[in-house]
Amino acid sequence: MAGVLEGRRGLIMGVANDRSIGWGIAQAAHREGAELAFTYVGESLERRVRPLAASLGSELLLPCDVQSDADIESAFGEIGTRWGGLDFLVHSVAFANRDELKGLYLDTTRDGFRLALDVSVFSLVAAARAAAPLMREGGSILTLTYLGGERTIPHYNVMGVAKAALDASVRYLAADLGPRGIRVNAISAGPIRTLAAAGIGDFRTILDWYAQNSPLRHNTTQDEVGDAALMLLGGWGRGITGEVLHVDSGYNTTAVPPAAVPEE
Repeated sequence: MAGVLEGRRGLIMGVANDRSIGWGIAQAAHREGAELAFTYVGESLERRVRPLAASLGSELLLPCDVQSDADIESAFGEIGTRWGGLDFLVHSVAFANRDELKGLYLDTTRDGFRLALDVSVFSLVAAARAAAPLMREGGSILTLTYLGGERTIPHYNVMGVAKAALDASVRYLAADLGPRGIRVNAISAGPIRTLAAAGIGDFRTILDWYAQNSPLRHNTTQDEVGDAALMLLGGWGRGITGEVLHVDSGYNTTAVPPAAVPEE
């Protein structure tokens, strides 16, 4: 039986190591028959990503600093040259200076705000703009968000504001690209122990809290996110766009008493 992504080609942006949520999606997509390309930033990440890509049979590994329009143009240009088109794009890119995740959001610096919004939000807009001409028969764009864009989360600060802007961008891009048959969605995953999560204070406490208080009583896994992504990337989700799908053991449905939120 053919996989749900058999014959489709997709670009995964933002994998940092084998704990990345984007890597979980890549594994699921590969299992279901997709041919994949990956991006990286800098030599250190290339050394991490290249063997991961190779393990899935991918030889298309492209340098791409999302703060560089030239890099984005070059990466998607190479996709067009090598493949001639693109069926889906996974945007797993976010960054904020660690210092901006400490203390009060009130103390966010101007430069820190710009950096977080540029890397975490505008990169989706820029990537979607570059991907759209390659999706001549329609396609799917998927990004990763978090509940901190909907609620205040301790130690999330400017990244929460960036995720709120990312959620809004999903809706606006869905409206822009829908007439071309291109769907744009987001997955809001529960906390997963990724490289980015290492910059969030008391992350272990957050994991414990989710496991104890989510309806399913367990933390979200890479596999759960990857399997959910298959629906949004493939034909099963052909009628879904502009949505944020929560894959967080149901935690987003809970009403958490303020006193129970982990303190700094």
